Amino acid sequence: MTPDLTGARADITEGRALARQAIEACIVAAHAQANRFTYTRLDAGVARAAAAQVDALHAAGVPLPPLAGLAVSVKDLFDVHGEVTTAGSTVLASRPAAAIDCPAVARLRRAGAALLGRTNLSEFAFSGVGINPHHGTPANPAAARLDPLPRIPGGSTSGGAVSVATGAAWAALGSDTGGSIRIPAALQGLVGFKNTARLTPTQGAVPLSFTLDTVCAITHSVRDAVLLHEVLADRVVAATGRALGSYRFAVPTTLMLDALEPLVATAFGRAIDTLRHAGALIEEIDLRALGDVAGINAGGGFAAVEAWAWHRALLADHEAEYDPRVAARIRRGERMGAADYIDLRQARLTWTLRMQAAMQGFDAMLSPTVPCVAPPLAPLLADGPESDAAFMAVNSLLLRNPSVVNLLDGCALSLPCQAPDELPVGLMVWSHALQDDTVLGASLAIEAALAVQAVQLPASR
Repeated sequence: MTPDLTGARADITEGRALARQAIEACIVAAHAQANRFTYTRLDAGVARAAAAQVDALHAAGVPLPPLAGLAVSVKDLFDVHGEVTTAGSTVLASRPAAAIDCPAVARLRRAGAALLGRTNLSEFAFSGVGINPHHGTPANPAAARLDPLPRIPGGSTSGGAVSVATGAAWAALGSDTGGSIRIPAALQGLVGFKNTARLTPTQGAVPLSFTLDTVCAITHSVRDAVLLHEVLADRVVAATGRALGSYRFAVPTTLMLDALEPLVATAFGRAIDTLRHAGALIEEIDLRALGDVAGINAGGGFAAVEAWAWHRALLADHEAEYDPRVAARIRRGERMGAADYIDLRQARLTWTLRMQAAMQGFDAMLSPTVPCVAPPLAPLLADGPESDAAFMAVNSLLLRNPSVVNLLDGCALSLPCQAPDELPVGLMVWSHALQDDTVLGASLAIEAALAVQAVQLPASR
């Protein structure tokens, strides 16, 4: 079985498969029961045409584009020519169709992607849980292979992750404002790369936070993450090919290791032991500035205040059409004044400089992506104050670790580190701004070490 998009592309270029065969397999998967709530719109005809064009190019001896007619899903946050962008809501359903593709979608098309359709998400991308009361919530397919209890997909790029995990797409275009790529990737055993925000254009996407929003992708492998980043950022990643033993990593003990579920603690500790055994230099550090994150965001943070600025007119007339949990979080921004916002921006700048100074000398930080495995879905779907409180607690827990990187204006990659018979657990490799190539290179080396480990070392925690 071809493991990832890069492998599928090689099958096509080397004549072992046709792009149209790969598309048909994804279309069949997209119609399966596991994907009942994954896509909000399927464009099988568009995808088939893109695949047929690639097969025609190949037959004519023309070099194939990077994505070779393979299926990529698009989070319903991004403008696609001729389609309405709803951001997982009903309140935007009457908007005019997009006149042009947004830059991210245009770059995927130019790279030969077969855009199979739009995927479901947390309404307006404002949740790490992945629940959507308007379009349904897809259950976590990776967890379902091990446990019959339906579990959350993670969000906000819930449908995108499920499309990849079920074989209904080879990669998923999504966004990451506080972990929306990395959380579902971690909970579904996938790879999610959040690049430095400024490297990818956000134009043509419904905003959550102008300050924190990042355009990025979910994939099966780190090499696919490199490929999709090169397409979306329109840049070439500097491939160092460094051996794992040449890297110096830090494991921050402040905040990032708090209240880990036993399955996460075991998988993360085992992964750290494996990397040490493979030659990586890994040190535990306090990184005490992480303890200041909650205070900086006490007023709701950038997402609440900037979402309020965008949504306030819509909320005035249509609040009843919003997911109440999303509306409540947006309204936290209503209480923040201009002086508070300026103070928040200054606090972020000062904190970022402190963090960068403390991280000097290390290639990257290593942390659990999220402190828990995917929680059960049913209790979070129920109505009532108890369910709302449980939802908010789970959402805060899921966002805690990955949102640090967004506040830092940094880059991070989540890759799976669990054993084959364990629920998915993510290992997050992260650093500050514009260290993307180092994080990607380190992640390639880490992925290889975890894949070939010969001895299961005992957990270190």
